[in-house]
Amino acid sequence: MSDRNVGTEARRPQAADVAWPTRNRLVRRPGARATATLTAWLVVLLAGGCTGVKEWCGNRFKVGPDYRRPPAAVAENWIDADDERIRPDWVVDAWWTQFNDPTLDGLVQTAYQQNLDLQTAGTRILEARAQRNIAAGNLFPQSQSAIATYIRGQLPTGGGFPLPIPSELNLFATGFNASWEADFWGRYRRTIIASQATLDASVDGYSDALVMTLADVATNYVQYRTFQQRLDYARRNVKIQEATLDLAETRFNVGTTTNLDVQQAKSNLAQTQSTIPSLETGLRQAGNGLCILLGMPASDLSQMLEVQPIPKAPLELAVGIPADLLRRRPDVRRAERDVAAQSEQIGIAKADLYPRLSINGFIGYTGENLKSLFAAKSLTGLVFPALQWNILNYGRIMNNVNAQDANFRGKVLTYQQTVLRAGREVENALVAFLQTQVQARRLEESVLASERSVELASEQYKGGIADFNRVFNTQTTLVSQQDQLAVARGNIALNMIAVFKALGGGWQSFGAPKGAVGPGHGKAKTGHP
Repeated sequence: MSDRNVGTEARRPQAADVAWPTRNRLVRRPGARATATLTAWLVVLLAGGCTGVKEWCGNRFKVGPDYRRPPAAVAENWIDADDERIRPDWVVDAWWTQFNDPTLDGLVQTAYQQNLDLQTAGTRILEARAQRNIAAGNLFPQSQSAIATYIRGQLPTGGGFPLPIPSELNLFATGFNASWEADFWGRYRRTIIASQATLDASVDGYSDALVMTLADVATNYVQYRTFQQRLDYARRNVKIQEATLDLAETRFNVGTTTNLDVQQAKSNLAQTQSTIPSLETGLRQAGNGLCILLGMPASDLSQMLEVQPIPKAPLELAVGIPADLLRRRPDVRRAERDVAAQSEQIGIAKADLYPRLSINGFIGYTGENLKSLFAAKSLTGLVFPALQWNILNYGRIMNNVNAQDANFRGKVLTYQQTVLRAGREVENALVAFLQTQVQARRLEESVLASERSVELASEQYKGGIADFNRVFNTQTTLVSQQDQLAVARGNIALNMIAVFKALGGGWQSFGAPKGAVGPGHGKAKTGHP
C-alpha cells in the first residue's frame, strides 16, 4: 500500500459539524465536539513527542524524519583523464568481451549459472522480500484467529459483585477474533519502507557478488594463461641450455675447454629447471580457483584449457567519470540503501512516544451448552477499543530514538567512506594499467635483445671466440627477462580487470538475480536509480 493512500483524508464539512443557535446560546453537535477534542489531543501528543503538526502532515502522517540521500564527495575527473588511453564514455558493460577470448566468455556464463556464492546471495533476496511482505501485512489486522473455548466458573454469592452474576458459569464460544492497531504515527508504514530498502540492499549485494565473481573468474583465467606462458618460456630455455651443456661437454671431451664450462652449464640448466615446479604449482592453483568459481570440484583443467596466449587487453579503456560510481558500484548502492533503511528506524522508534490505538473484535456464537451454541440467538459480536500509552518509560524510548539516530549517522559516514574507497580503487587500478603497458613495452625490447645476445654468444662460444661466461650470463638474463615479460603481459590484463571491478562493471549485463525470483514474483526491483 502506498504511503499516499494511507492516513487521514480531508473531507467536506457535514451538517452534523455545523453549530446552530438554540435559546440564544451556541450548541454544537457531538461530531463537532469529537473533532475538536481529537484535534486538541493531536496537538498535545505531537507537542509532547517533539514532532510538530506541520511536520507530521508533511511526512504523510508519519512521525520522524523523511529520508534524503546523503551527500558524497567524488572527484570531477580521473587523475589520468588527460591520457588518451582513458576515455570518459562508457561503451561496454560486458567488459570481458574486450579480450576477444571465447573461452573466457564461456567461463563467465558458466560461473553465472553455477557459482554457489551467487546463489547464496540470491537466497538473501528471497529472505528480504519475504520480510518486506511480512511488514506490509501489518497494515491489515495484525492478528486473526479462529477460536473454540469452554469456560466454567464458580463465583461467590452474597453481594460480592454489584452486578447480577450467576454463582455458576458455563460458557461455550466459537468464532473469529481479530485485532488491528491503527498506523496513526506511521510505525508500520515506515517498517515497510525500511524493509523495501533492505530488499534493495540485498539486490545490490547480489550485484556486488556478481561483480566480484566475474572479476575473479577473469583473474584466475588470466593467471592460468600467464602460468602457461611462463612454463612455455622456461621449457624453451631448458632446451636451449641442454644444447649448450652438450656443447660444453663435447668441447671438454676434445680438450678445447675446461670442466668449469661444463659445471657452469649444468648449474644454469638446473637453476632454470628448478623454476618449473613452482610454475606448475601456480598453474594448478589457478585452475583449482576456477573450478570453485564454476561451482565444480577441483579438477585438472589442462584438457579443457589447452595452451593459449595470455588474453590481450585493449590499449584504451572507456571508464566513464567518477560520479558514475554512485549509481554503478553495487557496494556503494548497497551502503546508500542501508542508510535509507536505518533512517526509517528513527521514525519507528519515535512512534513509541505516542499512544497506540487498537480495535479488538469477536464475532461468533456463545451459549451455555453445546445444544444452544449454534442457535440464531447465540450469534454474538463484540468490539473492544483500546488505548495504550507507555508514559513511564524512564527515558528508554527517547534513548532508543537517540541510539537509532546515532546508528543512522554512522551509516552515513560508512556510505561516504565507501564512495571515497571506490574512487581510490579505480585510481589505483588505472595507474597500474597504464604503467604496466609501459613496462611491457620495455621488457619486449629487452627480451628481443636478450634472445639475439644468446644466439650471438652461443655462436661465438661454438667458434671458440668467446668464453662460456658470456653464454652463461646471456642465457640467465634471457630466462629472467622472458619470465618478467610474461608476468607483465598478464598484469596488463589483470589491471584491466581490476579497473572494471573497481568501476562495478558487469552486473548490468545480466537479468534478474538468478534463483532470487520466486513463484508469483517478477524481477527484483531496486527502487532507486
